[in-house]
Amino acid sequence: MIRQLLKTGILYGLILSLFSLCAFAQNEKAEAEIQEMMRKHEVVGLSVAVVKKGKIVYTHSFGLKDINTKAPLSDSDIFRIASISKSFSATSIMQLIEAGKLSLDNDISDLVGFKVRNPKFPDQVITLKMMLSHTSSINDSQGYFTLDAINPSKNKDWEKCYNDYAPGAGYQYCNLNYNMIGTVIEKYSGERFDNYVKSHILNPLGLYGGYNVDSLDNGRFATLHEYNASSKTFSTSPLAYNPRREEIRNYVMGYSTPVFSPTGGMKISATDLAKYMSMHMNMGKYNGKRIISKKSAKLMQTKVAEEEGYGLAITNRGDLIPGKLMKGHTGSAYGLYSAMFFQPEEKFGIVVITNGCNPTSSGGMNNVLRDGVNILFNNFIK
Repeated sequence: MIRQLLKTGILYGLILSLFSLCAFAQNEKAEAEIQEMMRKHEVVGLSVAVVKKGKIVYTHSFGLKDINTKAPLSDSDIFRIASISKSFSATSIMQLIEAGKLSLDNDISDLVGFKVRNPKFPDQVITLKMMLSHTSSINDSQGYFTLDAINPSKNKDWEKCYNDYAPGAGYQYCNLNYNMIGTVIEKYSGERFDNYVKSHILNPLGLYGGYNVDSLDNGRFATLHEYNASSKTFSTSPLAYNPRREEIRNYVMGYSTPVFSPTGGMKISATDLAKYMSMHMNMGKYNGKRIISKKSAKLMQTKVAEEEGYGLAITNRGDLIPGKLMKGHTGSAYGLYSAMFFQPEEKFGIVVITNGCNPTSSGGMNNVLRDGVNILFNNFIK
């Protein structure tokens, strides 16, 4: 009887139907939990993606793209993902190192073209690796939207950009580090920063995104919403997608790079970010395209700041999913909160992005991101 059913394909069809029903039930359960979590944390919109065994197995968008228009959020919408952008800059640096143009031990002063020295430790070199790992002893106290902040010939208070500890002896997260990294990419590739990332990372992986607002379809931008705790209301953040056209018209290669915000300005969808994440999870390769070598991928994921777990634009967290050491990055700016975390040995990863929420946190992470990652893990991976 079973042989006869197999011959006619009926049993095969029944098995497929059973799997489809199970998947549908699984999706429904996960989505119900996510919607409940969104109500709890007053989430405007949420886009998610799940990778299992190296393949994207689930993507979905919930809630609103814009609270004013009430337009629904869709999987094709793109977000300014904030500090996850740093990993694109670090990946670019690793490509240039592989090409023999740079070394992690290079003196950042030589690379950017002006003196970068902690005045309390003037004889100690600040290396490219220190910049990438936030162990440079540099801080953001003078701002980071222009290199003038730390350039001694441009800012009389440049010394305030440095902490009291020696380069390499401590950790402080610093956006200025990565805006300077963007300058290095321009100087040693000969390409404008946004064009370099597009041609060497995004295009080879077949991803839609970029740092230049005017190169993208502004109809796909998910509006970002900041939460006001006292009034319990949201306001939109138009500066998140400021095209900065005047600054780009007067652009100076190798110095104006912060215009594109190498530290936080990537715009991309959750689905395409999951594909990029998979490249790092697979040690530099995705869908037949090698972006960086296995050695470079491993270096990015290896702790430099041991206590904080930070490598080269990829951090290590053992407190996100119980019993799992996750690698990745978070982002927050203009009301957006984003997370991209993967487990390279078990070949799974999760992307969660919200364009606005009541930003409560636990264990140093936004609760929407923490809860979202765990709901998706429990339903699609565990």
